Amino acid sequence: MLKDPRVVVTRQLPERIEARMKELFHAELRDPDGPMSKSELLAAVVKADVLVPTVTDRIDAEVLEHAGDQLKLVANFGVGVDNIDLEAAQRRGIVVTNTPGVLTEDTADMTMAMILAVPRRVVEGERLVSSNQWEGWGPNTMLGHRIWGKRLGIIGMGQIGTAVARRAQGFGLSIHYHNRNRLPISAEEELAATYWESLDQMLAHMDIISVNCPRTPATYHLLSTGRLSLMKPDAYLVNTSRGEVVDEAALAAMLKQRKLAGAALDVFEHEPAINKQLKELSNVLLLPHMGSATIEGRVDMGEKVLINIRTFVDGHRPPDRVIAKLIE
Repeated sequence: MLKDPRVVVTRQLPERIEARMKELFHAELRDPDGPMSKSELLAAVVKADVLVPTVTDRIDAEVLEHAGDQLKLVANFGVGVDNIDLEAAQRRGIVVTNTPGVLTEDTADMTMAMILAVPRRVVEGERLVSSNQWEGWGPNTMLGHRIWGKRLGIIGMGQIGTAVARRAQGFGLSIHYHNRNRLPISAEEELAATYWESLDQMLAHMDIISVNCPRTPATYHLLSTGRLSLMKPDAYLVNTSRGEVVDEAALAAMLKQRKLAGAALDVFEHEPAINKQLKELSNVLLLPHMGSATIEGRVDMGEKVLINIRTFVDGHRPPDRVIAKLIE
């Protein structure tokens, strides 16, 4: 049991979460907001009993090796833990937790919005109006593609992928998926989903691809130049997962050459930097990593962080502990 643990938070969190953090612990909050530099992270782990980073903080082996012996918990404010070297943490005896399950519906909502927006050219239409270039309705003006009856291929049928599938059913999309493990037959029947063991074969037959898999060594550039070239020229790509899953340069080149009809991206390979070619294309929707950005979701994340810390400092196993071998 830790008495009055020093909790260092790397970014500003929702006000009610910060208030509760100060009530429960000796909390050092971030003010003003902004990502910590590498030197600030190194200074933080020297003094913290508990570190609360976000998904943009790189808690790598160097940072963890620099940590003082008192650092016992890294309570990540986020679902993905690819920002943390889990093996290095385990070698140091540092427990890592995350905030799973609270962003599923928010991210699925945004994914569905993007699936609708790009084929129907919503962003292009808004730009046409806001730039005062719209000259009125015409039979051939701003023609997009119908959603109803199209094939949606979901890469990664976890909680978010499944939530996307449920929404897509309501829009008349035919659901297909590729996953490391096949779903139970009952789940496939509920979603009317078709499993593809071969990702390459699925890509070649889909009208829309939605990327919903986690970032792991195995999924880095999963959608490479070769795989992107398998997609139909009139197909669309939507990514609300992690930017590194898609070879961004290859995608930009294919979109520019009209070898793909369009893309909607909420995440980027080197964010916040975005490939210049992508920003110059009219058939691309680019969003600032806001798929999970709801007030409700952020508060739910914060509450999970609080529970994980409180459980740990009381001498118990935190409910959302992450073990390295579980994500290999």
